[in-house]
Amino acid sequence: MSEHFLTIDAGVGAGVDVELEIKRSRFLTRLRRVTSETEARAVVEERRSAHFDANHHCSAFVLGPDARTARSSDDGEPAGTAGIPMLGVLNSNSLTDVVAVVTRYFGGVKLGAGGLVRAYSDAVAQAVQAAGVRTVERRHLLSIEVDFATIGALEGALRGMVLPSGTAVMVEGVEWAECARIGVAIPEAALAEFDAALAALSAGSLTATRSGERWIDHEN
Repeated sequence: MSEHFLTIDAGVGAGVDVELEIKRSRFLTRLRRVTSETEARAVVEERRSAHFDANHHCSAFVLGPDARTARSSDDGEPAGTAGIPMLGVLNSNSLTDVVAVVTRYFGGVKLGAGGLVRAYSDAVAQAVQAAGVRTVERRHLLSIEVDFATIGALEGALRGMVLPSGTAVMVEGVEWAECARIGVAIPEAALAEFDAALAALSAGSLTATRSGERWIDHEN
């Protein structure tokens, strides 16, 4: 599995809307960050409902850390002139977990196959440029069991810790039970570094155990 991927610079469900006019045809693009095919199709259907009088609602989406799921639709435009070019823009920017919907109001002037490909490509490219790009990184969740007397000092040290590779340690929180447990999130490549740093910090008395993993946003 990939350790990171790119998506648009927005929270899940958010994104940008842009408009492009070519020979009196209006191309309204909605670009949204999504995490499932259900969410992606809901964005398409919302545009279809909001702009029920438009001629076309062409779409493309890519999903998953490895971009394994990809779909596109020409929605009545000549085959290959809308959905595939839109998908091509998302792929050329290495984006995933994103859906693009381009709603077209026909202006009375035919653009031809080449003109449509350029129009739909440009519409999505402008939206991607407006949104920007964000890196999402897979981090392993580690749990460190520590006594109550030293929890404060250890938590403070971990919150300010930067590993030799330049990776900042991310403290997820503290769990209080019979003893205290500090949760941290570390990328795969920095796990050995963190183990060494924790051993040095505690004179070898503390170790971290894996408790899961999650994807974490990093603004570029």
